[in-house]
Amino acid sequence: MEHQYAVSISLDEKQNVLKQETDNLITKTSDGETNHQQPQLKGNKIPFQNIPETDHQWTCHMKIHKAEKPFSCITCGKGFIQKYSLTCHMRTHTDEKPFSCLACGKSFIQKNILTRHIKTHTCEKPFSCLTCGKGFVQKNKLIHHMRSHTGEKPFSCVTCGKCFFQKHSLTIHIKTHTGEKPFSCLTCGKGFLQKRSWTFHMRSHSGEKHFSCLTCGKHFIESSCLRKHMRTHTGEKPFSCVSCGRDFTHKYSLNCHMRIHTGEKPFTCATCGKAFIQKRNLTGHMRTHTGEKPFSCLTCGKGFLQKRSWTFHMRSHSGEKHFSCTICGKDFNQNSCLNQHMRTHTGEKPFACITCGKGFTQRCSLNSHMRTHTGEKPFSCIICGKGFSHKCSLIDFYHLDVDF
Repeated sequence: MEHQYAVSISLDEKQNVLKQETDNLITKTSDGETNHQQPQLKGNKIPFQNIPETDHQWTCHMKIHKAEKPFSCITCGKGFIQKYSLTCHMRTHTDEKPFSCLACGKSFIQKNILTRHIKTHTCEKPFSCLTCGKGFVQKNKLIHHMRSHTGEKPFSCVTCGKCFFQKHSLTIHIKTHTGEKPFSCLTCGKGFLQKRSWTFHMRSHSGEKHFSCLTCGKHFIESSCLRKHMRTHTGEKPFSCVSCGRDFTHKYSLNCHMRIHTGEKPFTCATCGKAFIQKRNLTGHMRTHTGEKPFSCLTCGKGFLQKRSWTFHMRSHSGEKHFSCTICGKDFNQNSCLNQHMRTHTGEKPFACITCGKGFTQRCSLNSHMRTHTGEKPFSCIICGKGFSHKCSLIDFYHLDVDF
């Protein structure tokens, strides 16, 4: 009885605290009418949301403010406020997933994750964006989405100052500074920042490809890769450059393109100091210093610096040409070659010289043209040392009947 009385007093005191805080928001006007003041919001958070109703809920909630985490994982040492959270966390070590979906058989660590997953089958999206109408299965996904409209990035890196929409993205970014890669491949030892990336990588060893294109039959490791691939068939380019209006199939391609406008080249060669827009360009460039050509043709033995170049070369043996011009019917083994060809029909010249204004259909043509202004001659004869602006000029020079 004495214990029940103590609990009753404890809850009454907490309710009185809440009542007092609420009463502070209510004032009397001069004519006696009740006036509800608008609460001062701190950090865009609504006060008194999800008020703890029981003594246990109150105790757990107060631990958030005290940063008290009495339940620790004996495997990795991570602390938790509630024992239930620790129990769920332990399943990440044991790989136990006791909650299974009856529709597809997929299993989950927690019941609430299963509940959210079931909505993907029922197509239920109860949380809608008031700006664009897009629906979401989870409330937190809607909150994250709203930041794409407001531009709010509340999570900042203390090392470099970069801001993020989500705390999860910041957590992953911080690992790029610490060099931490907690997920390692048991087959080749490669490390990954995220478990998701590790999972996809493991499929590269097992050859597991669950997702198939209904148009061409190509298989993919993940559904997102299939969705991106489908755009090559549909021609969809949902990502547009706000500076020049150019459209892109992938967001990553847009981000790289934006660096052309900003001049940003974040990837620098430690050997010669040359900077690049994309990391893969730097990786390919580094091989020009090491002489490494890791991709070899099984037919003719020719080596290549990049896998992309090797893939295109292999089509020269197979005669495979997937990309056709809708105007003249000409076939190409690369989508980029088709895009360049289409400019002969449209007359488009997207690459302009900043010195004289002359336009070109290809970037490589612009680069060659720029040498007429700079006087650069990067191609030299190994016998006499004569320099040339273009590689084709050097080849022509070698073919001349010159008495050395």
